[in-house]
Amino acid sequence: MEANVMHIVQRELYMITMVFLFGLMTIKLAERIKIPDVALFMIVGILLGPSAFKLITVPNDSVAYQFIIVLGSILILFEGGLAIHFSVLKKVWITISLLSILGVVITAFVVAVTAFYLLDMPILYALLLASVIASTDPATLMPVFKQITIQEKVRRTVESESAFNDATGSILTFTILGVLIGHTKLSVTSSLWSFFREAGGGILAGTIIGFIGILLTSEHRWGIFRKYSTVVSLVVAISSYLAAGYMNASGFMATFTAGLITGNHQLFRFHVSEETKSPVFEFSGTLTLIMRTLIFMLLGTQVDFTILGQYWLQGILVVLVFMFIARPLAVLLCTFPDRRAKWKWNEILFMFWVRETGVIPAALSGMIVASKVDYANQIASVTFIAILMTILIQASTTGYVAKKLRITLEPVKGS
Repeated sequence: MEANVMHIVQRELYMITMVFLFGLMTIKLAERIKIPDVALFMIVGILLGPSAFKLITVPNDSVAYQFIIVLGSILILFEGGLAIHFSVLKKVWITISLLSILGVVITAFVVAVTAFYLLDMPILYALLLASVIASTDPATLMPVFKQITIQEKVRRTVESESAFNDATGSILTFTILGVLIGHTKLSVTSSLWSFFREAGGGILAGTIIGFIGILLTSEHRWGIFRKYSTVVSLVVAISSYLAAGYMNASGFMATFTAGLITGNHQLFRFHVSEETKSPVFEFSGTLTLIMRTLIFMLLGTQVDFTILGQYWLQGILVVLVFMFIARPLAVLLCTFPDRRAKWKWNEILFMFWVRETGVIPAALSGMIVASKVDYANQIASVTFIAILMTILIQASTTGYVAKKLRITLEPVKGS
């Protein structure tokens, strides 16, 4: 038994070492050819995985894989919230709210109709597929935006949308999956209640735990851990996710909210010194670099070309509609009513293009495959085609598009 445990430990250490070794080389290559590293991580992961050289083989249902995906998403979301100022959110909260809810529904509807005709799926299964890929992915977007200096209003809108809309996509997915496996009935009332419970619970959990973190690291008499602010930030990020889970709420929304609260401590009139804040930002930046290397390289190892080969043409057509019709329509309908934000056409066009799919849809499609519902392989195939196309095409050209649309603040770095 002990020998078996040691064998598993050695196997996981080998996997992590290989990822970091090739990850370092990939980061340098990404800097040289000036594209976001997440796109190259994905390609290198495919080459290292079972589909090519078989140097890394990690089942998507293994504990190690799921642990890395969840922890990485938590840390990336927390860092994303940490960098956002409430003063920016106040200007664009209407757009963010509409994109996070209505935008996901519009995208899901357009993709479902497309999948219904192109993949010859029953409408509920087509809607299940659409729900899986309808939300944008913060684990992809935030690392890309770290390498591109974009106007803050646009950047924070897209980042916040990607963090908040996971709840909408997850609720749609689990509601339809529940109907298909006979656990629940399709009901608008229950779906709305699920959304408000998950979203509200996540925001509540993140706010409370974020506030406690500020209190314990501030110059207040309760700030007994201000010297250990990096450890406190790690505990806040993970515990907010766990607390939301106990409340049957959105853990990812809780983590993002906790980061948002931590980064806006002045709202609570607590003073947090620069010596306390700076290590938190540096520590979060290093951790997210580590986690995005692991996440996207391992995501690449999961690409199964045998399954993709069966549905590649229909899948590509569905994803093209997804990218060039569903996303622009959703952005138009969600930005038009927000007169307060004063959106310009170049900003709207940029948001048309920025809608990467990644970790959360991959995790949702894995759950659907595990549930063994009909059409699970088609759903998994189209999901991975969406991930590949949006990361390799859209993420890798984000800097170029931003420059052409003149919404960069300075020359593009690393993209």
